[in-house]
Amino acid sequence: MKIVTVIRRVPDAEARVRVEGDEVVVSGAAQVLDGMDEYGVEEALRIREGGHDAEVVALAVGPEASDEALRTALAMGADRARLLVHEGSLDPLTTARLAAEVVREEEADLVLVGGKQADWDSAALGPALAEALGWPVVDWTTELTVEGDRIRCVHDADVGSEVATAPLPAVVTTQQGLNDPRYPTLPNIMKSKRKELRSEPAPKTSAPTRVLGRTVEQRDRRRRIVDGDATEGARAIAELLREAGK
Repeated sequence: MKIVTVIRRVPDAEARVRVEGDEVVVSGAAQVLDGMDEYGVEEALRIREGGHDAEVVALAVGPEASDEALRTALAMGADRARLLVHEGSLDPLTTARLAAEVVREEEADLVLVGGKQADWDSAALGPALAEALGWPVVDWTTELTVEGDRIRCVHDADVGSEVATAPLPAVVTTQQGLNDPRYPTLPNIMKSKRKELRSEPAPKTSAPTRVLGRTVEQRDRRRRIVDGDATEGARAIAELLREAGK
C-alpha cells in the first residue's frame, strides 16, 4: 500500500505580519508545515504502524523553500518526499492538477490532504485533487479505518457526523480531531536528513484562475458603551444586536 500525504508550507499562525497598502506582507514571517496537513501525515504513519504494509510519501507543490516543511514530515516518520518546484503564485486547481500527476506516477492507494489550507483559507484542494484523479473523496474526516480495499470514515456533515465508505484509491481530507500529531524527536530529525527528498521543476501549466487584485477589509469601530447593571446591559446589547441584524 502506498499513501501520499499532500502538504503545504504556510506562515506560522503566531507569526507577525504587516500590511502595506492593500497587501499582506508575510516575507518576514516564519514558515511552517500547515497544521491541517500534520493530521494527514500523522494518520498515514498510524495506518502504517497499525499493521498495514504501507509506504508514506510526503508531497509538496510550491517554492523551493517548501523542502523545510517536507523535512518536518520526514522527521515525523514519512519514508520519503517529493517536491514539485513552482515559484509563482498557485491556486488550488493548478496545485491539484500538478499533484495529480505525481500521485498517478506513484500509483498511490490513498491520498491525505489537509481539510483547509491556512494561507488560502480554502477547503478546495482535496476535492479538486479527487476530481483531477477521478477518485472518490471523503472530507473533514475525524476517524479513518482501512478495511482491505476500502476505507471507512467518520466525517463532519451539516447535521452532525456521518459514516462514509469508499473504495480505494481515494482522497481523504483531514482535520483536528482525527488524531494528535507527534512532535519530531531529535533522533528522527537527524534521520530525516538521510531520507530521500526528490526535488524537480513542476511542469509548465496555465492557471485556470487569475488574481486581479487584493484588498484588506477595514472597518471603523462604533465604540458604543452600554451602561447599567448586568441585566440592563444584557437587554441593551440584545436590542443593539437586533437592530444591527435588520
